[in-house]
Parts: sequence; C-alpha cells; structure tokens
Amino acid sequence: MRRIGLLMGVLGCAGCATLTRGLDTQLNPETGEYETPTHETVYLAPPEDAMMMARRVLEEQRYDVMEKEGGLELFSSAHEPGKNRNGLRNHERYYVKGERLGPRQTLIRVFRLSYSEMENLIEETPKQIGDMTSRDSQLSLEETEHAFDARSEAHLSAPPARHNALRTIAMRNPFPNAPGLERFRYVRGYRDLDVEQTLLARMEMVPALELVGGNAPVSMRSVMMEGWGEAGDASAAAPDCGEPVEGAASLLSAGGVVLMADPLGTQELPSAALRMLCEATAQGLPVTLALSVPASEQPLLTRYLASEGTSQDAQELLRESAFWRRAHQDGRSSRAMLWLVEQARRLRASGKDVALAAIDADKAQGNEREAQLAANLLSFQSQRAQAWTLVLTGSVHARTTKVDWDGDLEPMGARVAKALPSVRALDVGFQRGTQFACRYSVWDDVECNVFGISPTLQARQSSKQRPGVALASEARADGFHGRLYLGTLNASPPALQSQSHVAHSAPARK
Repeated sequence: MRRIGLLMGVLGCAGCATLTRGLDTQLNPETGEYETPTHETVYLAPPEDAMMMARRVLEEQRYDVMEKEGGLELFSSAHEPGKNRNGLRNHERYYVKGERLGPRQTLIRVFRLSYSEMENLIEETPKQIGDMTSRDSQLSLEETEHAFDARSEAHLSAPPARHNALRTIAMRNPFPNAPGLERFRYVRGYRDLDVEQTLLARMEMVPALELVGGNAPVSMRSVMMEGWGEAGDASAAAPDCGEPVEGAASLLSAGGVVLMADPLGTQELPSAALRMLCEATAQGLPVTLALSVPASEQPLLTRYLASEGTSQDAQELLRESAFWRRAHQDGRSSRAMLWLVEQARRLRASGKDVALAAIDADKAQGNEREAQLAANLLSFQSQRAQAWTLVLTGSVHARTTKVDWDGDLEPMGARVAKALPSVRALDVGFQRGTQFACRYSVWDDVECNVFGISPTLQARQSSKQRPGVALASEARADGFHGRLYLGTLNASPPALQSQSHVAHSAPARK
C-alpha cells in the first residue's frame, strides 16, 4: 500500500524540472508540526483511472491539462502569481507523473513548477557612451516577445558588429520533447502535497454503495467452504472470540441496542462485532445480531443458526439465498460477514442465547428503505426485548439524526431512536488500509473491487489511540455517540466472488 523511502528530487523524465526544495511538508495532526512525509501512497486503481482523477482535480481548479504520449505524464496550463512587468515575471504550473506498479497499483506524484523570466536571460552587455540603443528601446523589444511564445527558448546575449547594441541569439532548445514551458533554461519545482491530499480524498475517502434491486442471483457450483468441517467437527468448534473490545462493556445491557456503522467489506468490523457478542454472552445476556441482509432471507439464517454448521449446511444456505449469490456484491456479503454468521452459530451451539436478524429491504430505496430497516429491527427487538442487540449497517443508516445534505432523508437510526431513546450509534475510526466495496469510478460506472480506504481527519486513528470504543459525553451533531477504533483495515471480498474487476450500472446507491 505504501512505498518506504520517498524519492527526493527525482522526476524520472527527460527535460523536466530540477527540484531544489525536495518534498513539501504536511501537517501531522498528532504533533501539530509540518513534517516531511516518509511514505508515498500507492493507489489500488489502474493508472488510467488515477491519472484521470488527477486531471479532474486540476481542471476543477480551472487549469487546462495537456497529456503526453503514454498517458502517464500531465502538464497543466500556467498562471502568474501576482503581477510583474515583462522580463521579471514568474509563472507556475503543474506536472503530474504517474508510475504503473501493477494492473491496479499506481503511484502519482504532483509537482508545482516555477519559471522565472529573470533566470531565462543570461546577460546583457554594458552600456557605453554613445550607445545608440536606449533603455526604452530595449524594454520595447522585451515586451514584443511573450515568455510562452512558441519561440520562447533560452536566449544568449552577444554584441553585434557595431555600436555594442544588444543582440539576442536563440539557443538550441534544451528540452525538445517537452511542451513549451520546458524551453525555459531554468525551472524549479517541488512536490505539491496539498494537491496530492486532494487526490487522495477523491480516490479513497468516498462512500461505499449498497446495491439493492435489479441485481439477480447467479448459479452456484458446489464449493468447499474454508473453515467449515463435516458433521461433528463444526458443531463442536468453539467460537473464535478473542479478547474483549476495550471500552465496550458500558454498552452491554439487557434491552440495549447498538448501531455499528461501516466500513463493511473489511475483516476488522465483523471481528470486533463477534468479540462484543462474546463479552455480552459471558455476562449472561441474550444477544441478537442484526445484519443488513434482506428480511426475506430470515428463514435461511434461522435454519443455519440451528444447524450443525457443516460445509453442506453452508452450501445450502448460499445455494438457496438470492443475497449471497448476487451477480454484483458489496461489503454486506463479504467472506468476513459469512464468517461472523458461522461464529454466531458456534456461539449458540456452545449454549448461549443467540439470534440472527435480517433487517434490510429487497428493493426499496431512500426513505422507504430506511423505514423498512427501522420497522424490521424494532419488530425483531420487541420479540427479544431483554436481549442486547448489535446492528451492523452502513454509516448513513446508523445515524440517529437526519443527514445534513438531504433534509428529506430520515435514517434508520433516527427512526429507531424515537422508539428506543437508549439506542447508541458508533462510527469507526481507523488507519489507512483496504476495503472491498462498490464505488462510482472516475468513468461514472460502478466498480466492485478491493480499494484503498483512508480516514477523514475526524476518523483518523492516531498511533497513540488504542483499538477499542471511545464514547463521547453526548451525541455528536452527526448522530453518533462514540467511535470504534479498529486500526489498519484489511479487505474481505465476497464469499462467492473472486477479487476480479466488475463494472456495471448501479441499481441503487446508499
């Protein structure tokens, strides 16, 4: 995901800028200091996608962008910071260098290049008494030639045969293969990490999509499920509980409901969910695990929960399910989520009171879907009012307040909180990692694949923050009562789908 030992002052192309400042600095939120990064970001995206996104970032800042042959180098148009007269002007523009590290691994470096007209003129002969060339005439000559004209090559001053007047001789173009600005004799540049941070946000801080409706199931061949055994082996296996989640104990109570939001499609969230279920059952509480699985799948989950958990049982669950066999799957049907279903079954087989609840809608969208999610959850909770209920869902669904970008959307969490004021919602804090998700690509298609995922500044888990739950004294403005810190995330692909690139039109979005 990252490269160690950042290259200092190397552009890696003929005729490019000479770096004099090396890398720029970035603010370290932990220290409050601006520091030189020691790692480079490798995007999990084809070079064509990453370079197109870089182009869009510059075009949104009203630059024209020129692409060199091969597609891995971009030059922006130039602008002049401030205003100086001809011959004293400075001009800046961007150079973007992409590097293909693999089919879906791309390194992008963004440089800001600076051109000074003063450094492009080498010298001027001394003035002498009787010189027929006045200063005014020289200024007029300067103003007739623009620094970015096609013939704007480096110049050399030489005395003519008579009067020692200034004579300009065009030197050989030192950068014949680069666009016009590279004909300047001297160019300075440095990494523009502000633009690179914008690119990172556009590539990795984007919402995941949940594909509902118009996503038909595909046929399934017989498979041997990893981690599943034959009759007697699986039923006797203990759940893979691990250590309790630090700070979660105060959330565990009879009748309590905790909404845990995103990022689905990772290994860490289902793992933390199981550890919380194990801790609750260790305290003697009945527990309900509610999943973003269509309510029509409830009979299948109930049957599997009561089964011996053999490979045959798992195959029957998947074969009869339309959800786990969707042609295009998002993080709700990851291997880790199926693993969590199996661990819940093992927890029940060990004698604990455990139930599974499928609460999602099949095809509904928007407020209709939020209403069905809330109704299904409240219905199941009323049947097990003394159980502790843990809900795994998307970040929008879990909010206990209305969203600020759509005043008409009332999330599931806000609806549930009206009926159960004691409900608590947790979002996730983490460090940069990977996630299986469906997202809109730069080409406006929906792609379901393994992506890099970076936290926002608010969700960023510092090196000093231990994994676990950190509760706030009161609900935040976004409707969350705290944050579950998970560390570095690792993607979990679909249980029945390889990590192949899949692009299609989205039936719906979260």
